[in-house]
Parts: sequence; structure tokens; C-alpha cells
Amino acid sequence: MRILVDTNVFLEVLLQREKAAEAQALFSRVHEHDFLVSDYTLHSIGTYLFRRKAHETLARFIADMVLNASVQVIALAPEDLSGVVAAARRFGLDFDDAYQYATAEKNGLTLVSFDTDFDRTDRGRMTPGEAIQRGSSRG
Repeated sequence: MRILVDTNVFLEVLLQREKAAEAQALFSRVHEHDFLVSDYTLHSIGTYLFRRKAHETLARFIADMVLNASVQVIALAPEDLSGVVAAARRFGLDFDDAYQYATAEKNGLTLVSFDTDFDRTDRGRMTPGEAIQRGSSRG
């Protein structure tokens, strides 16, 4: 399955939050899924970590997830931003969620997130645990 991993899934692991184990379990299954991340997610994580003076954490994250684990970074072109506006209006999403939605929509990706705001969209979302179950059911 080709999945777009939302920012909050990465932050669960980086910050060792309540659902970190579930998120980490998904990342341990790189052989079952193609992992993609939006440029917005990468920049959001960078902004968050820099505000906390966690520069090395960002460097390790990029090395571990993007360079070594082959998580592909994808972006929306300026002409695609109308899709962000449309998603925000249609589903009542804020900018970051609308950007993720539009990225998943444009690229035909399954969105994996802990954010329930995506549940009111026509694409929906999977939690990391659901993505693990789906990958495991492939055989």
C-alpha cells in the first residue's frame, strides 16, 4: 500500500507520546508499504524541533526516515494549491490538514494519521494500527 504519513505520526515517535509504539510498529514494516511524506510534514517537523533547539533530532530524523529508510518526500506545485483551498472549504479543514488531503488526493495515496479531522472527508484515513493490519493481511 502507498501511504502518506501525517506529521502527527512522526511526532508521536520523536516525542515519545502516548501512541509512539503504534507509530513505531508501522515504521518497522517498510517491506509492506511505500511510505511517502509531504514536504509540508518535513518542514513542520523541522519547525517544531528547531523551536525546541532539537537540531540534532531533526538531522537524525532526516537520516533515519528519509535518507536510510527511503521515505519519499513529495510536494504540491503552486497550481495544485487550489486543491488545498477546495479541501479546506469542502471539509472544514485547516491548512495543514487540507494540504495533506490534497497531496493524498493528487497522488492516490492512503492517508495514515491519528487526526480524526480526516474522518469527515471522502478519503478518510487509517491509523497506523489499521495500516499494519491491512499490510499483514496481504499474506
